[in-house]
Amino acid sequence: AQTGTGKTAAFAIPLLQMLYEDRDAADGPKPISTLILTPTRELAIQIGESFTAYGKHTGIRHTVIYGGVSQKSQTDALRRGVNILIATPGRLLDLMNQGHVKLNGLKQFVLDEADRMLDMGFIHDVKKIISKLPQRRQSLFFSATMPPEISRLADSILVNPEKVAVTPVSSTVDIIEQGLYFVDKKNKERLLIHLLEDASIITALVFTRTKHGADRVTKNLVRAGIKAEAIHGNKSQGARQSALGNFKAKRTRVLVATDIAARGIDVEQLSHVINFEIPNIPETYVHRIGRTGRAGLGGTALSFCDGDEKVFVADIQKLLSKKIPVCEGHPYPMTETGPAARQEPVRNGSAGRTGPSVARKPFERKQAGRPQYKKRY
Repeated sequence: AQTGTGKTAAFAIPLLQMLYEDRDAADGPKPISTLILTPTRELAIQIGESFTAYGKHTGIRHTVIYGGVSQKSQTDALRRGVNILIATPGRLLDLMNQGHVKLNGLKQFVLDEADRMLDMGFIHDVKKIISKLPQRRQSLFFSATMPPEISRLADSILVNPEKVAVTPVSSTVDIIEQGLYFVDKKNKERLLIHLLEDASIITALVFTRTKHGADRVTKNLVRAGIKAEAIHGNKSQGARQSALGNFKAKRTRVLVATDIAARGIDVEQLSHVINFEIPNIPETYVHRIGRTGRAGLGGTALSFCDGDEKVFVADIQKLLSKKIPVCEGHPYPMTETGPAARQEPVRNGSAGRTGPSVARKPFERKQAGRPQYKKRY
């Protein structure tokens, strides 16, 4: 199932129901009966928050373990006993090796965001963890996309599984208004600042390909008077949580993120997603724009494409089985031409929120001393 379709609730609510019906009233430490494995800290925390909300009056205990922070509070929680353990692969293996996590009583195993586990290079760790689980268990496998390696992994850990496929890619993105801007690489930051002059962009999640790029874009947005923060793997967990909290509370208008850091970000009524750089994996585009349009609500996704990225756009459009409307009339058009740039254009103003009006005065800013972009492939 695609992003924003309720996968967390799909496993959290039934698991809580099963555990509640099978609960043991006896005092003392609780054995771990359910393990939920997820790729990122943010997603682990978010899943933990969902269990807190859904299981508020059940008395069922859960805890979240992830790297990047001290393990003491996590091991203390494990020592007291939990029914449900939500974990990232690296920290889970560390604590298993130290003897803090014992899974011999496990009854349910959930592998969430399996495709992102593959993208992030965690599949080896996942297989190692699975090899240590009891053979007799229920396994639940969730993925937004199903590349061949993930299909093979599913076949290796599932026995006669029931397959549920919800909303193909095309139907998920249909509710999201998309726009494509062809722009030279050197002008992407100018275009971003120009678009953010439009007050209809209430909040924006901006995607860059690299951590350095996220920091640079954030710095220049702040310099232009726009409230922005960056979130990526080099930030401390405290800094990441603070930035995400400010963004959710709308104290920050723009959050600039890498794909890994943004996985699991769930912000209510996020108005815009902006692909500052086009992802080279088509499915990543779907993950990115799925941050808006959550739970069937509308949203807008804008993408900046330079000359080197046209091939990525072609791959994305093949996956979507549709063309992404091109936004023309902006003040920084691409100076070079190519096949991808000759799609049927959508004029600004004729497609709702795909871009500011043509009549708007272009944002002008002195560019002296601004760092130049480098290829990042």
